[in-house]
Amino acid sequence: MSIAQLSAAPREDVAHVFPLPHAARAVPTVRRRAERVVAHWNLPPEVAEDVLLVVSELLTNAVVHALPPAALRLTRVRVRGRAAVRVEVTDLGPVTPAAASAPDASIDPDEHGRGLCIVRALADRYGVEVHPGGTCRWAELALE
Repeated sequence: MSIAQLSAAPREDVAHVFPLPHAARAVPTVRRRAERVVAHWNLPPEVAEDVLLVVSELLTNAVVHALPPAALRLTRVRVRGRAAVRVEVTDLGPVTPAAASAPDASIDPDEHGRGLCIVRALADRYGVEVHPGGTCRWAELALE
């Protein structure tokens, strides 16, 4: 499955889609691109910070725990009549248990394992959609 296929589903509003290279060093680069979109949307500062933290956590989760390729999608949506930002990271699904247990010197175990808890704490709604071509982890943050 290609990045184009991962990002082909239509949304209510204009979506901004960013491919994620499968390397930890790519997360800050993609986050900066997302930051430009969020700044253009003129979100309240506290919401913008939360959106970017959710972006970072979902991107890191994809790099550490999933198979490439992955893509980030940012969309302004209406959820139950309220304006929100939807953050989605789609990848090809989890790595095999053997690959997941292989040590990676670049990953500090004291700094991992809390990302999805952070996402749940910040998001008004969140979830995981598993489909034949992979997995989409998403979160929606209300603007109002």
